[in-house]
Amino acid sequence: MIKIYAPASIGNINVGFDILGASISPIDQSLLGDCVTISHSKEFFLKTTGDFAHELPKDITNNIVWQCWLSFCKKINQKVPVSIILEKNMPIGSGLGSSACSIVATLVALNKLFNNPINQNDLLILMGSLEGVISGTVHYDNVAPCYLGGIQLIINQKKIISQSIPNCNDWFWVITWPGININTAESRSLLPNQYPKETCINHGRYVASFIHASHTMQYNLAANLMKDLIAEPYRSSLIPNFKKIKKEIIQQGSLVCGISGSGPSIFAICSDIDTAKKIEQKIIHNHIIQKNGFVKICKINNIGAQTIG
Repeated sequence: MIKIYAPASIGNINVGFDILGASISPIDQSLLGDCVTISHSKEFFLKTTGDFAHELPKDITNNIVWQCWLSFCKKINQKVPVSIILEKNMPIGSGLGSSACSIVATLVALNKLFNNPINQNDLLILMGSLEGVISGTVHYDNVAPCYLGGIQLIINQKKIISQSIPNCNDWFWVITWPGININTAESRSLLPNQYPKETCINHGRYVASFIHASHTMQYNLAANLMKDLIAEPYRSSLIPNFKKIKKEIIQQGSLVCGISGSGPSIFAICSDIDTAKKIEQKIIHNHIIQKNGFVKICKINNIGAQTIG
């Protein structure tokens, strides 16, 4: 029996639409992500547990875990019966890589159970294609950091899908999920098909400069460059009081504030724990929408998916 934990992630991190993603874990050691327990069996079996299991499709064939198993069997050209328990600890449509957590945990567990018949690169490609089933397009900015850890730059050239870039270990990432859900495909549909030339030039400048600042460890500069010209202007309307919340978070001392992935989760980057805690309390008392919403102070998870238990 094998148990794999796949951590939550922040797609885009403002400046890198579809090409940057960060793996995160709470500093309180809680598991913000999904877990998959797998063992050999005489026939395929899937059980779902966890706080958000009720959000999953009732029909097993619509569950992404079942689709992961089918894709894995096709890839190795063998139908392998297994028993899987999915602990769905991530809210669906949260903007924190919920589907990526399930996909990564399942495929890593399957691959490990059968002695790694699929190499890392091909497994990541398979993860991206399955993520495309959920979002409508193949993209790696959640599955890559969830699988590999750290901040991943999506290269997607030949056999190089992604590579990690340096990140500031001193940063604290305050993650807020307000308790509502946004469909990724619908959120993507809000974006325009064309952008003004000036927007494209500035976006390219910000993302290139962010990568440079990260590699040269100019982290204050990197933070200043984390501007979202592509998605936030169009997606912010989906998040109740987003502009007000962002203004308050910046006033509290955050270096950066933005939309996590497709939303509705929001992230803020702080240079010290006291500021992070101050922002955490501000959000808890003023801005959580539903009772099941949460705020977590996190650090970058540099490990990615891992065996636990």
